[in-house]
Amino acid sequence: MSTKDVIQAVTGLVQPILDQYNFYLFDIEFVKEGHSWYLRVYIDKDGGITLEDCVTVSDQLSEALDNCDPDPIPQAYFLEVSSPGAERPLKREEDYQRAIGQYVHISLYQAIDGKKAYEGDLQSVTPDELTIDYLDKTRHKTLTVQRKLIAKARLAVKI
Repeated sequence: MSTKDVIQAVTGLVQPILDQYNFYLFDIEFVKEGHSWYLRVYIDKDGGITLEDCVTVSDQLSEALDNCDPDPIPQAYFLEVSSPGAERPLKREEDYQRAIGQYVHISLYQAIDGKKAYEGDLQSVTPDELTIDYLDKTRHKTLTVQRKLIAKARLAVKI
């Protein structure tokens, strides 16, 4: 079974579990590291996910996987359920929408005003661009960036 097939099967199993707790699926990875396979399920909810939330979803997903016939993951693997973290990447449109008003870090493919990375408060997002308010020394400035120029975007911790 391909990685894509595993992720699709696990998404189908985990989504009803998440729905009953009002959690949302952030991402699923199925990766080989060294000699071991890891199935990583990243979940979140408004206000943040707790360790107990992760344990609850892990227990129920593990049981659902064990009861699948045929088994969507025939090889041995480790199941990890966690939060995407404080500096989670912004990948999907809904990630960007949830991040409006939050502090973000963006890395660019090409420099704007001599810089390839900016951190600031995400002001707005459209399908084509995003706007951040950032500090340049002691002055607030606004930067609007075409989304196609963004190499990576993530939430950031303000220091």
